[in-house]
Amino acid sequence: MKRKKLIALFAVMAMTASLMAGCSGGEEPSGQQQGGFESQPIVSVVDDPNTSAPVTADPDTTEQTPALEIPDGYYLSELTGLPIPGELRNQRPIAVMVDNEKTALPHYEVADCDIVYELMNSTANDRVTRLMCVRKDWRNIVQMGSIRSTRPTNIPLAGEYNAILVHDGGPVYITEFIAKPYCDHLSSGFCRFDNGKNWEYKEYVTAEDTMGVTLNGGQQNYDGLIDRIDAAGISPTYNSYAPVRDTHFLLRDYGTDITPKEMGYSNAINANSISIGTFKHTQSQLKYNESTGTYDFYLYGELQKDAEDDEVVSFNNVILQCTNFYEYDEHGYLLYFYIDHASDKQGWYITNGQAIKITWDKPCDNERLDYDITRYYDENGDEIKINPGKTYIALVPKDGWSTVSIN
Repeated sequence: MKRKKLIALFAVMAMTASLMAGCSGGEEPSGQQQGGFESQPIVSVVDDPNTSAPVTADPDTTEQTPALEIPDGYYLSELTGLPIPGELRNQRPIAVMVDNEKTALPHYEVADCDIVYELMNSTANDRVTRLMCVRKDWRNIVQMGSIRSTRPTNIPLAGEYNAILVHDGGPVYITEFIAKPYCDHLSSGFCRFDNGKNWEYKEYVTAEDTMGVTLNGGQQNYDGLIDRIDAAGISPTYNSYAPVRDTHFLLRDYGTDITPKEMGYSNAINANSISIGTFKHTQSQLKYNESTGTYDFYLYGELQKDAEDDEVVSFNNVILQCTNFYEYDEHGYLLYFYIDHASDKQGWYITNGQAIKITWDKPCDNERLDYDITRYYDENGDEIKINPGKTYIALVPKDGWSTVSIN
């Protein structure tokens, strides 16, 4: 291995050790823990006359909405709380790395995913982002992507779901993370569609094998996700690294989709438009659609729709998570401090046109360490319950937290 790669590898090992060192000993951190970093300006909020007052929940005033019946043969998804076919119950999700560069658009089948993360891919190129899309029903994928490389932070995030990570390589800094025993992944060798774009924007994942796919005048055959998982000896069902509880988030009952104020958070603020200014390149925004009760996703000023069927990419829940990061090198490769006991760990939970302030924490006082579930708490220190449906999560760098606008 070349000297500079060795140095890079030692750096990531040292950084990982530093992350884990923050987890050893002491009391389990609470959702309210404040840290030693200098406090950053709070999120810019429009039309919020009581932003300094605590957001409180009074269970006695919470509006009660009757739950709906689950259809026969279905169960409530551990990712969304919505009914899905019973045969999916023990199937692991996949976590697909999807290119977010404008040249790669439009996306295919991102609208079909259960949870979508948006993170800085690097600090270069105006902090261009990449998506990690968590999907339960991957056996139905026709064409999803385009696929790009992973970053270190995505590996433990995928581990939270016991998801199989689907990507095309990554920088040297992923080496230690890929070697984690909880990490199952498939890298590169997916189907290349002749879409008229450069090579890096042609790669997509399919569930079934492809035969006779035209590429540059030739015929190419590719193994689909189903056969590749089997050939790699990866369990398609949950294994010993599965999550420690039945649902990833605490979820409200199916059919009880309500606003934060109806949940009892009397100081919830209006949240019709969300902009993440620090993601300068993609100009990431979410806008509340009253007719659907969801947040539509915008990139580069354009509403995002599925390339195949024009389905709008939208979410029932939005979580913004203020997170520090470490920059590895001059290329802008980075590692988010997804376990971070030294910051105040601010955040927002947004649903049904309203938002509340939250904090977050990732327990790491046991053998699960970096792949345990991230929890989100209200300002009373109680873990929040989110509405059933799809969820968008942005890891917003702390030095850009003040650029977030909610109005």
